[in-house]
Amino acid sequence: MRRLKRSAAALVAAAGMALAGCTTTGMGGGEIVQKGQPDKPVLFSWKSTDGGITGTMTATLPTATFQGPFLQITQQTQSDAMAPMWGGGWPVGWSDWSYWGYGGVAGMGGMGMMPGFDAVQFATVYSGKVIANLKSPQGGLMRCRLHMLRPQQGMSGGGTGECQIQGGATIQASF
Repeated sequence: MRRLKRSAAALVAAAGMALAGCTTTGMGGGEIVQKGQPDKPVLFSWKSTDGGITGTMTATLPTATFQGPFLQITQQTQSDAMAPMWGGGWPVGWSDWSYWGYGGVAGMGGMGMMPGFDAVQFATVYSGKVIANLKSPQGGLMRCRLHMLRPQQGMSGGGTGECQIQGGATIQASF
């Protein structure tokens, strides 16, 4: 009986490790919203090897495809993990694009944190949010900020948000 319990425990542990290493994928959709023009469809897809906390995202528009990293901000997120999100032609911290209802950001610690927030406080306040920095092969840039519906499930838990294409077009997104 003792041997059976050990075998069952080993099997459960092996299954858990196998699931943790699995690649997860998902899809979403959206609409490009530009003043004076009809809305245009956008198809999103994402792929992750850590349960949807980090990975790559692709946005397919009628005229271009954008791809790049995404990151869910959790209480364990370290500031250096966010550094790639501020790259490209966007200002550090996306200070020209307010975060989830707050005004402009200050360049705290070079990471564009909210005034008065250190990296730990920032990750706590924005836990459950996803940021993405996508690029097209032609050099176009897109940035996304998403609100997760079930943050503990990563991107698999679904969410909504918006993306902005450099030059002004906004995309309302849903996953």
